[in-house]
Amino acid sequence: MDISSSLQTALASYQDPYLQTDLFSAGIVESFVEDGGSVQLSLVFPYVNKGEQSSVEEKLSQLLIAAGAVSVAIKQGFSIKAAVQKSQVPSLAKVKNIVAISSGKGGVGKSTTAVNLALALAVEGATVGILDADIYGPSQGMMLGIKPGTHPQPLGDDKMLPISALGLVSMSIAYMIDETTPMVWRGPMVSGAITQMVNQTQWGELDYLLIDMPPGTGDIQLTLSQKVPITAAIVVTTPQDIALLDAKRGIEMFRKVDIPVLGVVENMSVHICSNCGHQEHIFGDGGGERIASEYQSELLGALPLNIDIRQQADSGLPTVAADGEGVIAANYRAIARKVSARLQQLNSQGNQGPQLSIVED
Repeated sequence: MDISSSLQTALASYQDPYLQTDLFSAGIVESFVEDGGSVQLSLVFPYVNKGEQSSVEEKLSQLLIAAGAVSVAIKQGFSIKAAVQKSQVPSLAKVKNIVAISSGKGGVGKSTTAVNLALALAVEGATVGILDADIYGPSQGMMLGIKPGTHPQPLGDDKMLPISALGLVSMSIAYMIDETTPMVWRGPMVSGAITQMVNQTQWGELDYLLIDMPPGTGDIQLTLSQKVPITAAIVVTTPQDIALLDAKRGIEMFRKVDIPVLGVVENMSVHICSNCGHQEHIFGDGGGERIASEYQSELLGALPLNIDIRQQADSGLPTVAADGEGVIAANYRAIARKVSARLQQLNSQGNQGPQLSIVED
């Protein structure tokens, strides 16, 4: 076997940690050039992974040098595939993937998870937007540090631009009303408001649009399932049995409307004492893993019960933006890479997007 073949065999032995396959099978190797033992390698990943690129370069360089390479030069990039959508909304035409962040009940940290996941995807290299669909309790504006009284820039034909902050673009009902105004609306009015925000916001080109869904399985969820070509959903829960019961209902709801569930994020998984380091599973242990297994899904990640996460979100600078090199931010970024990879796998399987399907049990 010549040196070039030996080096390619060595490269093929590396398994991508997020796609669980070798780089050749995943179509990641754009070019492989060997000349006198000098290797030039170009990789294009189908998911965002800026946080992993230095590690990938180090591992592949060691692998190739051990197989006989004299020198290794590696170029890395990524290209995000757009989901195939049966229905098209003009304002979302340039949005590649739309992900609903949902929870069966309130109080599990869904909105905090949504904003940190959006920020993590952006830090990993994606262009990202977030739609705050929680009409009764909008919170994304506050968490993104957007000052009260800030309004979207109007365009012609009743269109408007989303508001930019912390590297994201966002839209929320909170940008259109006074922050103390209660939304005393019945279902049809709420559905109408959601439809207007979806149709009138000009998102532009985005790799990912995250929708911070309200808790539960009501009018807003149905409206978004009908009106928006959602690529997939993520369910946020705590390990607590009551939260898991409601999370199951959320997963079943997405099944009813033919929206794939990428996986489960377990929030408030463990509390680590800031004084002694003792770990305690206050809300239970392993619940996210159990529910993911029960629904043939995946536990995308587990996040701790940590006061910094709450304080940073309340201050308008969520954890990924406030402490980007910290342990918790690294956790969010690992979840973001996994979400990006799972969406690529879903799109490669020919996901045709959701169709509303109402089943009478």
